[in-house]
Amino acid sequence: MDAFTAGLLQRIKAAETDLTLARETGDDFLAEVEQGELDDLHRLAAEHGVEIHASTV
Repeated sequence: MDAFTAGLLQRIKAAETDLTLARETGDDFLAEVEQGELDDLHRLAAEHGVEIHASTV
């Protein structure tokens, strides 16, 4: 796995974790921000052929 792929997958995992925390604490604004970040990261992964296996969210 190259550095780009590893970094992207790490950022996706962090965004998923942050989104879960935002939802659990009832922070709707932060949840929207994190969902947007996650959507952008998934789009970027798809554009570069990076497979995302298991999502925690």
